Amino acid sequence: MPYFLLAVLALLRKELLMIVKDKRARIILIMPIVIQTVLFGFVATFDLNSADYALLDLDHTQASRELVHRFDGTGLFHRRRNLQSSQEIADILTTKEVLLVLHIASGFERSLQTGKKATVQILIDGRNSNVAGVAMGYAQTILADFHVKGQVHVQKTIVSRAWFNPNLETRWGILSALTAILSVIQVLSLAGQSIAREKEKGTFDQLLVTPLNSAMLLIGKAIPPVLVGLVQATLVLLVSIFGFHIPFAGSVALLYGSLTIYNFSVVGIGLCVSSLAQTMQQAMLYNFTLLMPMILLSGFATPIASMPKGFQIATYCNPVRYGVDFAQRIYLEGATFAQILPDLVALLLIAVVTLSSAAYLFRAAHT
Repeated sequence: MPYFLLAVLALLRKELLMIVKDKRARIILIMPIVIQTVLFGFVATFDLNSADYALLDLDHTQASRELVHRFDGTGLFHRRRNLQSSQEIADILTTKEVLLVLHIASGFERSLQTGKKATVQILIDGRNSNVAGVAMGYAQTILADFHVKGQVHVQKTIVSRAWFNPNLETRWGILSALTAILSVIQVLSLAGQSIAREKEKGTFDQLLVTPLNSAMLLIGKAIPPVLVGLVQATLVLLVSIFGFHIPFAGSVALLYGSLTIYNFSVVGIGLCVSSLAQTMQQAMLYNFTLLMPMILLSGFATPIASMPKGFQIATYCNPVRYGVDFAQRIYLEGATFAQILPDLVALLLIAVVTLSSAAYLFRAAHT
């Protein structure tokens, strides 16, 4: 067996033993990823299952009662108060007693009967913009449906269909993205502390005097975090499929091949950080500084198109952006290799740049 391969395998064995020999480390590698996936699946959802509202009906007619029945009959909106005047609206919203107020003005039914514009006012607590937006969307749908069916002549028909997520469950999008996001936390941490640990324990100098060159050292340090990332992505995938019954539409081979490239790009960043840090505490601080911007600029929580132009440009250097994109597209859409090729090319470029930089820093440590 060639010396290069033997040396790399020996270093791989050493790195893997350092990761798995500690019982606490083994627990940290497995338990958090399972717990976080379950918590995100149950808790981190933008779906709105219940919304309390107050009613201010100044019309008191059959038409206004029919509209109120439509709100009450959805199972989503729950009437908590019947208001008597508009002066009560500010207080009930300020105290968060209800999410929204349905205000039906006097003359509502008469306007419908005479073909005039009938006005209904919805006042909503916008402190939680996501919840407010979803609630407003549901309310507007009810109002639009009531307006169309309340007319003698129906002017249009709206038919909507959601692709890749028929029931519009936000859990589907969140858990498919977590395949890439949750693994990056541990991969960046392991890679970021790899060299720093050696420096802190004084064993890095011993590595430098061994026959290992920078390429061998780079491979030996990079592969273990990549393997850990793939194992954690597998845990997320299993919980998503069997725990939450989210159907997997794509190719498993394509997903894992893409995740491998993705993990190498993240490892390159971690090894650069680890080479610059002198202690594990410094490496952890650097990793934490990088981790939150990487996740926030990935498009996972907010659309990239909604970000300021400068931040949109910055996302092109962020591997998590491409990881979230291909993970969701392969999982939910069943995307092919050609469709995610731009993501893979970007990840390869990031991996080449970061791993080359890490190798240079290794060589600089020799001198």
